[in-house]
Amino acid sequence: MVARSLRIKMDIDRIDEASKLFEESVIPLCRDKKGFQGAYYLADREAGSCLIMTLWESKEDMIATEESRFFQEQLVKFMVFFKEPPVREAYEVIVKE
Repeated sequence: MVARSLRIKMDIDRIDEASKLFEESVIPLCRDKKGFQGAYYLADREAGSCLIMTLWESKEDMIATEESRFFQEQLVKFMVFFKEPPVREAYEVIVKE
């Protein structure tokens, strides 16, 4: 399993708006993608930072969402929230309960 994360800095008063967009728009579309295993939206309200994480069965499944431009299409939805460029990272999930 792999996880793709996206670290975002935004105005603290827009965190709920962005999380609602993720929950109502992005997650339902992710459910239709091969290998999707779940998602998290984490926030530090004091710092105005968020961490969005999606879990994928394999690295190939995760990369397929980038090659098909699906990831980029979802990212565009959040551009209005960015205070600085987001940081995208990928990790191998070693332990999961």
